[in-house]
Amino acid sequence: MKILTMGVEEEFVLVDRVTRSPVNRAPEVIRIARRVLGDQVQTEFFNAQIEICTRATADRRDLRDELAWLRATVGAAAHDARCMPVACGTPVLPPEEPYTVTDTERYQRMARRFASLITREDGAARDDGLVCGCHVHIGTLDRERALALAQHMRPWLPALQALAGNSPYAGRRDTGYQSWRSVEHGRWPTVGPTPVLDEAQYLAHVARLVEDGTLLDDRMVYWHARPSEHVPTVEIRVADANADLDTVVLLAILVRGLAATLLPRVDAEAPPPVVPAARLLHAHRLAAVQGLAGTGLDPVTGLERPAAAILDSLVDLARPGLDATDDTEWVRRQWQRIRVDGGGAARQRAVFRRHGRYAAVVDALAAATIRS
Repeated sequence: MKILTMGVEEEFVLVDRVTRSPVNRAPEVIRIARRVLGDQVQTEFFNAQIEICTRATADRRDLRDELAWLRATVGAAAHDARCMPVACGTPVLPPEEPYTVTDTERYQRMARRFASLITREDGAARDDGLVCGCHVHIGTLDRERALALAQHMRPWLPALQALAGNSPYAGRRDTGYQSWRSVEHGRWPTVGPTPVLDEAQYLAHVARLVEDGTLLDDRMVYWHARPSEHVPTVEIRVADANADLDTVVLLAILVRGLAATLLPRVDAEAPPPVVPAARLLHAHRLAAVQGLAGTGLDPVTGLERPAAAILDSLVDLARPGLDATDDTEWVRRQWQRIRVDGGGAARQRAVFRRHGRYAAVVDALAAATIRS
């Protein structure tokens, strides 16, 4: 079995060290961090968030070490700018001043084109428009294979979304969700399951969306799984940013194991599973609301099952890919740990129950983000 590479992109919100509220200090943090990280630290849509990007690797330990180094370096740069990077899907506290859009030509064009998504009726920036995700890239794959693999993987992506739910709070309120980021992010065009298209149909479909103004460009295809247009990978985009580093590594390893297991079906030109779009959307809604604590839809039968049991099935399915890289036992240990503590959203709520303060939740997330 071919060993696939993996890479991770993590988005963080920057919060003030005193108020714990989001602050527009990304330009300063990135300027400092790039002295060490170069282009591995990047801008995001708002100036209150940044992104780190690992290099491609085939080794789990290398991935974890690089993520820890990137987080620590960004943490030190943020400290110099009087703020902290926090890995969570949505900011726990509202900003004390409006979010500002990063001053690049593309982001400014997006802000003008999609102003209704980021501004209120009075023209001020929305307090709830900032979201932070964790994206996993698997390669090396050309566009045709990446697109086909995305279609084979899509029934299992709600289970990975449930695993990574880490945004129960937003703007000083409990949303009732495990992943409120999924709701906020879902307001953007094309966010959702990958449609079943071959490469020619994909190119024509995206070209039409750009031509009619639905999208700014082909980089705005926000499907849950998509062929990347800047690196030769399939990109999985269902996860919240998570402060717990081993959760992020587990997500990447499971995505890579699932991809490696399913890729022979792609190369044999087997058709992807036939799953009604309504069922996929319902499965993602259940993952957003209930996460690991509730029920999900079985990817094969479509019947409701405990979300944790579906994760068990995913691990079993991915076993050939996990075995090939000697990751199976590590995955099982990490999954058992998360099954016990409930995952990111449950950890946030546990902190709030203990302390009764949203600032304490931010502090716990900030500490975990840079703790290796």
